[in-house]
Amino acid sequence: MCLLVIVGVGSNGMDCQPERPAARTVSKRDLPERTFRFALSIVRLSRHLESTPGVSRELARQLLRSGTSIGANIEEGQGSQSEADFLTKCSIACKEARETHYWLRLIAASGVIPGPSVAALLKECDELVAILMAIVKRLKEKRRR
Repeated sequence: MCLLVIVGVGSNGMDCQPERPAARTVSKRDLPERTFRFALSIVRLSRHLESTPGVSRELARQLLRSGTSIGANIEEGQGSQSEADFLTKCSIACKEARETHYWLRLIAASGVIPGPSVAALLKECDELVAILMAIVKRLKEKRRR
């Protein structure tokens, strides 16, 4: 499991360093912090994209909307009034994570930003999708019993 830790923002607005914590599962309390840090990285990348006119600005807007929505939905889910409400928030967060993954892939593949610069964000986004899919799957199975 890889946690993306912002160690500073360089001139390109994207200096990130992956941090490998001791192997453990993601707890309910870790996920809001992890998605917050991911959203922070998305904000920084979007700010960098916004500084370039043209297509980059529209990609920045799309990425910013979906990339920050993941954490917002997880945070809302922390205060959910029922398991069904929590499932809904996690499902939305998962969809937003998949959309964010799409925008990151498009940004890298189109050359708007070099692929290696986006690689850490793509990896973290992949992991968030996997975590959220597992949560949604587990909650749905629990409801069927």
